[in-house]
Amino acid sequence: MAGHSKWANIQHRKGRQDEKRGKIWTRIIREITVAARAGGGDLGANPRLRLAVEKAKAANLPADRVKYNIDKATGNAEGVHYEEIRYEGYGIGGAAIIVDTMTDNHVRTVAEVRHAFSKHGGNMGTTGSVAFQFKKVGQFIFAPGTNEDRVMEVALEAGAEDVVTDDDGAIEVLTAPADFEAVKHALEAAGLTAAAADVTMRPDVTIALEGEDAARMQKLLDVLEDLDDVQEVFHNAAL
Repeated sequence: MAGHSKWANIQHRKGRQDEKRGKIWTRIIREITVAARAGGGDLGANPRLRLAVEKAKAANLPADRVKYNIDKATGNAEGVHYEEIRYEGYGIGGAAIIVDTMTDNHVRTVAEVRHAFSKHGGNMGTTGSVAFQFKKVGQFIFAPGTNEDRVMEVALEAGAEDVVTDDDGAIEVLTAPADFEAVKHALEAAGLTAAAADVTMRPDVTIALEGEDAARMQKLLDVLEDLDDVQEVFHNAAL
């Protein structure tokens, strides 16, 4: 099964993340806080928190800050209450966009998200206006040149739902969210390290954008991702 390339998007996001490590840490801390508050501070019993802590390690977030924020979220220290809010809308060419935020001031956040959409050629939608076009999945993306047969063998044996080869040779492994960790451990045990691995919102259909439209869409996505309260931005544009 062939799919649109995600490799360029990964490289673009990685370059931007390297430029703003402090903001990445802030987002991870928020995720740790909400995950610990919702499911408790025991990593063994809280998959969402385990994934957040893995992201913290990958981003070189100090272990003492991780522990402090888990303690804060579970009542062992005072903290700010974050609310998770999802916004939906349309970008260039009618491309669908989901913006997941964590905020302690939803009035500020919705104003900033709406302004970003309107200023850069998009439109805010209502709740549910585009989410039906996405599916929540576990996703692993391997660089072009990775042994496709080996990835497919290990992933499917571990319970993956599908293995997709993108146009540029990148390999995408898809799982049910509940199977993400089992597949991750199996891939790592086989010496297969993904360039990106997360539970994400994957579009059912993509919209191809080129030239000026692609540049405008990328600008809108970058502006949304740069907002302080934004955790993740998902879209169905193939740039």
